[in-house]
Amino acid sequence: MNGRTIVVAERRGRAGDPEGVVAERESERTSDVVVDEYLVVRSQLGDAEAFGLLVRRWQDRMVRHAFRITDDAEVAKDVAQESWVAVVRGLRSLRDPARFPAWALRIVANKSRDWVRREGARRRALGRVDSDDWSSAAPLRTDAVVRVRAALAELEPGRGILLRRFYLEGKSIAEIAEAMGIPEGTVKSRLFHARDALRARLEET
Repeated sequence: MNGRTIVVAERRGRAGDPEGVVAERESERTSDVVVDEYLVVRSQLGDAEAFGLLVRRWQDRMVRHAFRITDDAEVAKDVAQESWVAVVRGLRSLRDPARFPAWALRIVANKSRDWVRREGARRRALGRVDSDDWSSAAPLRTDAVVRVRAALAELEPGRGILLRRFYLEGKSIAEIAEAMGIPEGTVKSRLFHARDALRARLEET
């Protein structure tokens, strides 16, 4: 398959590219694909050196991909690091080494979107914590953030943890229920009472 690709490119070079630039570029591209596939296979067999080379070849691309979604350079680096952890865990289950680029970048995209979702939830929570109905998007203010953090610290530990997970970490009801080993309905009930407790603390300050 590689030989055919290069031969076709060379014919195109003779016809419309006398210097053979097309053939050279096509050859380089094909070589990159082959190297990546080889490193993936070696990594799947437990070759740490091969995996290190794979990381060096793909780290910058994964960071750039994360940055396009998060628009934050430092976060993009963190997301890439988290993505490599997921790659390590799932690499052996990747049946087709040729699919590594799309597979790895999809992991990065999912991790990036998770961060965007959590960050959005955190900002919305901090912006609306003073509102009566807990649903309006009030502007995020420094004094409100300080008050919220102080009030959370004064709540019962269980309520404070619950509010942090839901509003600051962006966890869903289902995720919290699974982590705590309780029904989703119980989480909703506790969250309702925790909101009331936090609102009461804010009204006292």
